[in-house]
Amino acid sequence: MNNHPVKLGLVGLGRAGCGMHCAELKGKEAKFTIVAACDVIPERREHMVRQYGCRVYSRIEELIADPQVELVDIATRSCDHFEHARLALNAGKIVFLEKPICQTYAQALQLQKLARFLNGHLYIRHNRRFEPAFQHIREIIASGILGFVYEIKLRRMQFQRRDDWQTLKRFGGGQLLNWGPHLVDHGLRLLDAPLKQVWSDVKLVAAVGDAEDHIKLILNGANGRIVDIEISGGAAIGEPEWLVAGTRGALSCTGASMTLKYLDPRQRLKLRKADPGTPGAGFGHPETLRWIEKTIPVSPRCQVNMGTIWDELYRAIRRGTQFPISLAEAVEVMKVISMAHKPAGGFRVFNRK
Repeated sequence: MNNHPVKLGLVGLGRAGCGMHCAELKGKEAKFTIVAACDVIPERREHMVRQYGCRVYSRIEELIADPQVELVDIATRSCDHFEHARLALNAGKIVFLEKPICQTYAQALQLQKLARFLNGHLYIRHNRRFEPAFQHIREIIASGILGFVYEIKLRRMQFQRRDDWQTLKRFGGGQLLNWGPHLVDHGLRLLDAPLKQVWSDVKLVAAVGDAEDHIKLILNGANGRIVDIEISGGAAIGEPEWLVAGTRGALSCTGASMTLKYLDPRQRLKLRKADPGTPGAGFGHPETLRWIEKTIPVSPRCQVNMGTIWDELYRAIRRGTQFPISLAEAVEVMKVISMAHKPAGGFRVFNRK
């Protein structure tokens, strides 16, 4: 069994590469060693030499050709993900690809086919699968205290006149490819059933580029559950990040705390029938319901954080365990996002083929 650190080559040294990947790898030196890095900006390469003493390159082809690099960690702009992953897979490298997997569903299918053909290892960095709130909310839903959960709302909202490359279509900008992969992945997992239909509306509200900064997505599951996703850079007043509604209660969550209100499981509800008679002054017959209301910290049983994905990646590479985010799941996320880019006009049937 190989217990040596995975030799990693990082491509793209910007917000994601240095700001996120390198930060998350601190303390995981026994599992990953940065042996090479690549970026077109000299100052970024110089920083990596000072910080890690690694080899640096200005072109991805040079890094891929480095025989010491086992894992190519791609953190470039969204518009480059498909080509950079294709190059690394063709070179026989293990690939860890920042979300989004690519820009279109067609590209995602090509990468999936290429990985299968080459018997390659392509892992997608949907790191918010390990967001503590997501994990904790799934546990609460599974416990049944909220009854049948019929609707879930996911929100990421602010007002921002954003002006970087993430606002430009030619670079793969827009919220559908920025926050979209995270919340669509959450939504598909939270449906707990096959996806039947997708409805979407996209707008450009406050950003100064040409890509959408306000999106509305509704995912309709075969079990009757709806996941309502809204991501906005044009919302002056926000909403809770999570709102879960069930037949016996609900929860809301923002940040590190959540509020629950649900019927006391010890209370046996009496059988009630609709009265067809002429009503009195009230609205039906009064009923006393015992509610449990509490605010609790976000703390799932399985303690996770954004860096947990690296531990899972190491186990998949060195131990052969199954990576929690399958390539098929990442491809399905991209299918939903590609459908959302189409003009709205009612629900569109989701064909899983």
